[in-house]
Amino acid sequence: MGGNGKHRWKISIFRSSFPSKLQNKQPPAEFICPISGSLMFDPVVVSSGQTFERTSVQVCRDLGLSPPLPDGSKPDFTIAIPNSALKSTILKWCDNSGSPRPAAPDRTSVENAVRTVMDSLIEAADDKDSRIRVSERELLEGVAEKPDVLFSHAATELNHRATHFYSSSSEESVIANAIPATPLLPFTTRPLCFSSSLSSSSSEVVSDEITINPNPNSASEGEELVSKLESPDIYEQEQGLISLRKLTRTKEEARVSLCTPRLLSVIRPLLVSRYAAVQTNAVAVIVNVSLDKVNKVKIVRSGIVPPLIDVMKGGFPESQEHATGAIFSLALEDENKVAIGVLGALQPLLHALRSESERSRHDSALALYHLSLVQSNRVKLVKLGAVSTLLTMVSGELAGRAMLVLCNLAACVEGRSAMLDANAVEVLVGMLRRREVSESTQENCVAALHSLSHGSMRFKGLARGAGLAEVLREVEERGSERAREKAGKILMVMRGRDEAAAAAAEGVLLEGGGVSRYRVGRNACGVNSTEF
Repeated sequence: MGGNGKHRWKISIFRSSFPSKLQNKQPPAEFICPISGSLMFDPVVVSSGQTFERTSVQVCRDLGLSPPLPDGSKPDFTIAIPNSALKSTILKWCDNSGSPRPAAPDRTSVENAVRTVMDSLIEAADDKDSRIRVSERELLEGVAEKPDVLFSHAATELNHRATHFYSSSSEESVIANAIPATPLLPFTTRPLCFSSSLSSSSSEVVSDEITINPNPNSASEGEELVSKLESPDIYEQEQGLISLRKLTRTKEEARVSLCTPRLLSVIRPLLVSRYAAVQTNAVAVIVNVSLDKVNKVKIVRSGIVPPLIDVMKGGFPESQEHATGAIFSLALEDENKVAIGVLGALQPLLHALRSESERSRHDSALALYHLSLVQSNRVKLVKLGAVSTLLTMVSGELAGRAMLVLCNLAACVEGRSAMLDANAVEVLVGMLRRREVSESTQENCVAALHSLSHGSMRFKGLARGAGLAEVLREVEERGSERAREKAGKILMVMRGRDEAAAAAAEGVLLEGGGVSRYRVGRNACGVNSTEF
């Protein structure tokens, strides 16, 4: 009794002193929104289990950002459920501690905080540039063992760089590795939305009566254009964008001189204008200036990518085409790849694969190819369900480009697992059986299967069920040199595993005295293990 009474006395003393001890104390960390950094007014639990202020979740959704948390994880904002228990606890803490109850956060201040996080992520991506390039080399080694891929008839703005893309003339070739016997892939490094002449849908907007100063490098020219873009008058904005679009389309030397931080900051809000002519011409200007290599990183760092993503999601049809092309053009630069993925471009690019616009479909596929050269983007794409989407496209017009992305995804563990789950082996075997498949697509099919064959106990069973060995023997007879080499390696892997299984079964028989339920060298279906 004495002990119990003493225990109760201590508890009563603790409770009576609880309010005074909370005076002037900082709120517990779990009461603070990790994004806004303030006491939560309306806490919600997101799909990944963390709790945030509702406004912070809404802003992150709108900007396409999933910020990394202190523990290294990234939240999933797909669903937000009110956390009533935590809200009640916060209010009780405020009352007991004498602190004011939290007020509804200002959306503008939260958006500024989120954009600050986005800027820091981009800077961090720049610091990891060397690791990105290592990841690309690992991709080439893991998927194709450094195949010497030649992308023919490419009109590129990239300059020569060792072991990377290199351009030569107007009918240019882009070489990934300088090794002979290169398979040809029809590949372009200019977005399809860019052309030397304006599209028919734009011809009504851009008038030939607009005159352009023959000296585009003059400061007065740039100032005049900026003043028009800053004008509150919509007609002035439209005329300034039309002039700028024609200038950057026809005069390549103007792209660098006009791509200044001030001009980019003025164009950025015009990208999401409610007026079709303003929005379309603004996005087209970004496409044009992004064609010059030295502008690509500058454009991403200026904050242009989030509004481009907004246009891809809900802009005017022609603006969506240009926005997809702009993302593709910016993704060609190594330093931009991680940043574009972090800013949320991957999901709208996947959606654009099914666009009604042929330009958007092709530009989004090529953008995904370049972005999936980076490991972090490969993992994101797998989580977004890219594997099943791409596998449904390997029999259509985007077959070659879809296979390029799938080869990249097969270079990571997550991608291989998702492809095996999605029955990719059977789909790829079906592609190899089709006679009309191009040589480059056949090579990429075999390369993807070669990646899937490594480190997976499931591959052999799936391969046998799909009849892969028979198809690979045909590839060995009639395929290209690269395809034959890969096919031979896959067959060796399959035979090696069969021999190991047979040896293990024979060992069991010897140890068990020849138990009749074991059949040496035969599988569960009664088929000889050495046969395919």
